[in-house]
Amino acid sequence: MTVRELAKGANLPIEAATVRIDLSRRAGPGTPEVAVTALLLLGSGHVRDRGDHVGAHLPRHSSGAVAHRGRTGTADSPVERLEVDLGAVEPAVRRIVFVAATVGDATFGQVPGLTLLLGDARTGAPLARFPIEAGRETALVCGELYRRDGHWKFRAVGQGYADGLTGLAATYGLTALPPAARPAPPVPPRPAAPPVLPPAAPAAPAGAWPTDHRHGPAAGTASGAGEEQLPVDMRKRLSLRKQQVAVSLRKHGAQDLTARVVLVLDASGSMSTLYARGVVADVVERMAAVAAQLDDDGEMQAWTFASNPARLPDLRLPELPDWLRLHVRVGELSLFGRRRPRPPQPDGRIDMKAVGIQNEEQKVIAEVREYVRRNPAAAPTLVLFFSDGGVYRNAEIERELRAAVEEPVFWQFVGLGRAGYGVLEQFGELPGRRVDNVGFFAVDDISTLPDPELYDRLLSEFPHWVTTARRAGILP
Repeated sequence: MTVRELAKGANLPIEAATVRIDLSRRAGPGTPEVAVTALLLLGSGHVRDRGDHVGAHLPRHSSGAVAHRGRTGTADSPVERLEVDLGAVEPAVRRIVFVAATVGDATFGQVPGLTLLLGDARTGAPLARFPIEAGRETALVCGELYRRDGHWKFRAVGQGYADGLTGLAATYGLTALPPAARPAPPVPPRPAAPPVLPPAAPAAPAGAWPTDHRHGPAAGTASGAGEEQLPVDMRKRLSLRKQQVAVSLRKHGAQDLTARVVLVLDASGSMSTLYARGVVADVVERMAAVAAQLDDDGEMQAWTFASNPARLPDLRLPELPDWLRLHVRVGELSLFGRRRPRPPQPDGRIDMKAVGIQNEEQKVIAEVREYVRRNPAAAPTLVLFFSDGGVYRNAEIERELRAAVEEPVFWQFVGLGRAGYGVLEQFGELPGRRVDNVGFFAVDDISTLPDPELYDRLLSEFPHWVTTARRAGILP
């Protein structure tokens, strides 16, 4: 039987009633120990308390839905196993995330052959295999089970934290975590209580990231010029989101990192529902916080694309409400054949009929690359690229992104629910590149993903790329 291999961000419908999650690795002299646990999350993205954290310290959840089965395998290839009875999961639990943590100061870059194997616990049949690549992280979210339209799905995540369990605790609302890989006393019955709020942001690890004085103030001190002109509610959301971006950067040891941020929005016909529901406008507002935190001027360059790319006016914070109203639009089909594109309107609006409705990602990638070449910056460039799939120009996209390896740009792709991401899902496994310049993850409904988790996923790979790109001489 052929086992489906998952790329990072890929998802899989689950038909089995009970599933088995095995995390395997290769062991040998000097390789670190690894502990595997499960977190049961409410719709808020938080646990209720430590009773929702199942592992060696608490081998079985009080509902009976999740159990830690301990270690199997061999001395050379140990396997840590968890099982989930999906029918026993409480209705309030929306997701179950599977977390691995190293013991001591070791990183997952020292753990060879790390692989998540998903199987049917009753029949033993394998369902999927997810090879996990990691570097300086000391804690990893390997994968997650989540509810979608009344059914369960599994997503391959493979993203983590340089500050280990501290970062996990902040993200998922745990006020304390037991030491990794060391049994703890049983957790007493939990009292009825409201969801645990995330603790204050952890202190930045000393010397975790070199301060960069070449591109304005460090992250965490980015200028707020113009923010006071925003509507009160939007200004409050922006302020909170900037703090959450800063926390995510700290978790990856990148609290002083600065970057130029570029936004790319899919405007193909299949995106029309997401535009109509306001999902895309909300995405843009959430990304404005990333630019406000990472870039010294708080601006984002922006493109939209479908059959053709189009440069949008730069997004400046004081203009955010008008920018959303004027420029967050889906492409249009010309019913009467090709015609000469109209020039941009006085308010900067572009002709969306000229943009069209098809998927031609390679064209906008090439245009952004040309912009970066013509407009060099002292800081690296982070491209935030949102699409709902339908990728079919795989060879052309791969050619553009491979050619971009030697350029000071990291391409973070985010899938918005649909399927068919083609080569974007596979780039992490494609050989022949000096550095991995592409990140990808997908979510079924980004509007339900809490801000802290969105920013953690969005910024998990960029800091590692900056480090490796500097070592390779791609960045100064």
